[in-house]
Amino acid sequence: FRSTLCALDCIAGSLSFASLEQPSSLASVRVRLHSCQQCTYVTLNRLTMNAHLRKHMGELPLQCHLCPAAFTQSSNLMAHLHTHAGKLPFSCVHCNASFLQNNDLVKHLRAHTKERPFSCVHCDASFVAKSQLVRHMFIHTRERSFTCVHCSASFLRKYALYEHMRSHTGERPFSCEYCNSSFSLKGTLVRHIRTHTGERPFSCIHCNASFLIKHHLLQHMGLHTGERPFSCEHCNASFLRRNELVRHISKHTGKRPFSCSHCDASFSQKRLLTNHVSRHHAKKVP
Repeated sequence: FRSTLCALDCIAGSLSFASLEQPSSLASVRVRLHSCQQCTYVTLNRLTMNAHLRKHMGELPLQCHLCPAAFTQSSNLMAHLHTHAGKLPFSCVHCNASFLQNNDLVKHLRAHTKERPFSCVHCDASFVAKSQLVRHMFIHTRERSFTCVHCSASFLRKYALYEHMRSHTGERPFSCEYCNSSFSLKGTLVRHIRTHTGERPFSCIHCNASFLIKHHLLQHMGLHTGERPFSCEHCNASFLRRNELVRHISKHTGKRPFSCSHCDASFSQKRLLTNHVSRHHAKKVP
């Protein structure tokens, strides 16, 4: 157990930065963020960070006795067990949605009320969820002090710079034991190996869905909670997926990066360019 804690300490970092305004008070409080060194995850709670780090270490000690789902926290396991019992005790008064946990209902209700209670103390941005504010605060508080000597890219952490450098050197040090594939990032190898083993370690606590990649789980969870983590900096719009936000922002900026090679037309989305070419230039394409 002690060795596990040591390992968690080795791959976890923490930082202190500007106060976050709490929606329940006009006063600001100083917080200490715990930052994962393996990915971009940050949290205010060290115990939550330790549970997160166990996922990187492959530790999912709490197994559901009714299905293959496993979890790092007992609260998530208990919430998951309700899916087998068919219990969704927290219901929305505005629609037919219901949830396993009250905090998920609270997040969902903001989709109806348009409330954005988590405000940045450095700018006018406000957010539906605290996790969105935490991610946003990094824009103001963190210096990208590790710079690539080959291009203008810069990074918050040294390990991220090392990973980026492999895009210049072509180094692929992480090899698959099942096939000849190799990768520049360990995380990419881990995800690739799951295609061989069939492992789907990221399980939804609201239903029986499970996923190969955490990002896909987070997108799926938004369907249950109503959380839309990708917020537009130009207006109050928010979205479930990053690509939806990118498409939306192009309406504000007027950027049309996808240009037709047959005429002067340009488009904000690749899909629109593809449709244009097939409709107007199909005979010209060899």
